[in-house]
Amino acid sequence: MKNSTILQKARLFSCLLVVLHGPVQAGEITTTAGIASAHPLATKAGMKILRQGGNAFDAAIAITSTLAVVEPYSSGLGGGGFWLLYQKKTNKYIMIDGREKAPLAATRDMYLDKKGNVEPGKSMQGALASGIPGVPAAMVYLARHYGRFTLNKNLAHAVNYARHGYRINKTYRLYAKLRLKALRKNREAARIFLNNNEVPPEGYILKQPDLAKTLENISKNGINGFYSGKTAKALVNGVTRAQGIWSMQDLAQYQIVERKPVIFKYHNNRIISASPPSSGGIALAETLGILEAYNLGKIDKPAKIHLVTESMRRAYADRARFMGDPDFISIPTQWLLGKKHIASWRNSIRLDEATPSEFISDVRETGIKGLDTTHFSIIDKFGNMVSATLSINYPFGACFVPPGTGVLLNDEMDDFSSKPGVPNIYGLVGAEANSIAGGKRPLSSMSPTFIENKDRIAVIGTPGGSRIISMVLLGILEFADGKTAKEIVGKRRYHHQYLPDFIMYEENALNKNEASRLRELGHTLKQKMSPYGGGLGVYGNMQIVILNRKDGSITAASDPRGLGLSIVK
Repeated sequence: MKNSTILQKARLFSCLLVVLHGPVQAGEITTTAGIASAHPLATKAGMKILRQGGNAFDAAIAITSTLAVVEPYSSGLGGGGFWLLYQKKTNKYIMIDGREKAPLAATRDMYLDKKGNVEPGKSMQGALASGIPGVPAAMVYLARHYGRFTLNKNLAHAVNYARHGYRINKTYRLYAKLRLKALRKNREAARIFLNNNEVPPEGYILKQPDLAKTLENISKNGINGFYSGKTAKALVNGVTRAQGIWSMQDLAQYQIVERKPVIFKYHNNRIISASPPSSGGIALAETLGILEAYNLGKIDKPAKIHLVTESMRRAYADRARFMGDPDFISIPTQWLLGKKHIASWRNSIRLDEATPSEFISDVRETGIKGLDTTHFSIIDKFGNMVSATLSINYPFGACFVPPGTGVLLNDEMDDFSSKPGVPNIYGLVGAEANSIAGGKRPLSSMSPTFIENKDRIAVIGTPGGSRIISMVLLGILEFADGKTAKEIVGKRRYHHQYLPDFIMYEENALNKNEASRLRELGHTLKQKMSPYGGGLGVYGNMQIVILNRKDGSITAASDPRGLGLSIVK
């Protein structure tokens, strides 16, 4: 009775706040649950599950599977990802590692020619570019260990959209145009994702009956519905006939791994982020560890960007040198995050001059590329949270579909170091730590994250290839400054990843005076425009949900650069 009275008073106080401060803005609604995802149909599927009594983990399955259908350019059953969880009843933080694994027959030099040079495109297109997918196993695992509903119920929305179709949007068309040549090279991919071998018009209804059958098989048979039996045989036969190296053993031995997230503090904020084989958590902890000694709120914008850039430069350098699959290599995490190492990096920063990256490493300059992945964020009425970043790597992955499966395969093998010191498609340089080996998971930049302080909790993440870490970093800094969900996702962004040695920045992120100041400090600046406008695919597609701990209200926002949707209820 006492608790009921307290709850009633809390609700009355919440209503009084609205009266005193006026109507809330769009996306800033007092509520008990919130979802933000990159596609409206996925957000609606997840929210419907929550309204039916499911928890955040059930909604995560619904969203993951729906995105696999309606965002084939970003994620899918043929891809992988990381699901960062907070389970309220146990007060536990868990990272579900559903990252792809290299086929057992994979070798260190499999993408090199006879002269030892990387063969362009070989790790990006076709059956040989694909790792063993983790998304199906992750969904089954979430349902079995954390969800309240059956797998069949959680996958129902995805099955419906795959069988009966959905209307493609302009983002689909832009990415299909980008990969048109590659899609045309695979008859099955062209049949499914193109219309008479051309990019379908906006509003075209895309149906994927084979994918619907595969989803139904998973819903009925769980892990065996994908990793053994008819579906597995069709996957392996399709891959091997196209000169790929998958085997039934590869699929049979794939397993989800529960890992401990990276947890650290930045001033009065606690950050929980992805652990290896994601480089995100460690890189964020290093960068923010360096920055913690500075009062960023007391300096002007160019000085702040200089310090953030110098800190990112050093964290990305460590990423290239030390990080990979923790099941295969020993990552010196304690040393990387230790006070001595972070202080050493901080002491190497000059306030009046940029440090050339060649002074940190002699690896040659590379190019920055990368377009799309996907992300969603959830907080449910029970207090559970999910931050999930999923990918098939480059848009439409390997542009390869094994016949009869409807499963578009990833090209995540490109995330390995095909040759140490040579960049991948995202311009990221890796060392021996991330070299190819059978059964190994490639290093990733995907960084699903929670941010907590005494007033608020944020569930945040974004796609963006090599820029994911820097974009989440900027989101953390904005959250720490008290910014709203809408302000955080709308922030103009900049990026530095150690190599190439320049600050890449979004239109309107810097004015002429700020750019001039940074050049005076020795920084090279490049304003990179999206070929599609609005920053699409270049500066992320951030999704955030924020809980106000004082009154229990939830706000959510989807990145204005994309076509996502946030819903609160």
